Amino acid sequence: MKVLIAEDEKDIRRLISFTLERAGFEIVEAVDGKQAIEMAKLHNPNLILLDVMMPYMDGYEVCRRLRSEPATTNTPVLFLSAKGQHHEIGEGLSAGATDYIVKPFTPRELVAKVKELTGTG
Repeated sequence: MKVLIAEDEKDIRRLISFTLERAGFEIVEAVDGKQAIEMAKLHNPNLILLDVMMPYMDGYEVCRRLRSEPATTNTPVLFLSAKGQHHEIGEGLSAGATDYIVKPFTPRELVAKVKELTGTG
């Protein structure tokens, strides 16, 4: 199973990648919103993890654009964000996200949610 991680914070991206690779997932990384869309088209991931606050295009807009593309319209999207207010979570879900996890989260929580959304749990 291939997971695209779109996160501009290098240390967080590495931690997520390491955690999911240890759980058996293949990882593709993007460092900003624009690259997230490009990598999703190029790699056709089984799941897309998005941060909300990213350069060039925020995660909400990335999610809306992914939902408008035939290749990614049904791909599960999981937001991983420090933006945990009800209206922020609601905006993510309204943009088309499948689910939303508020940072900080534990590696165990992340792996469980990724397995749930990819049907591997």
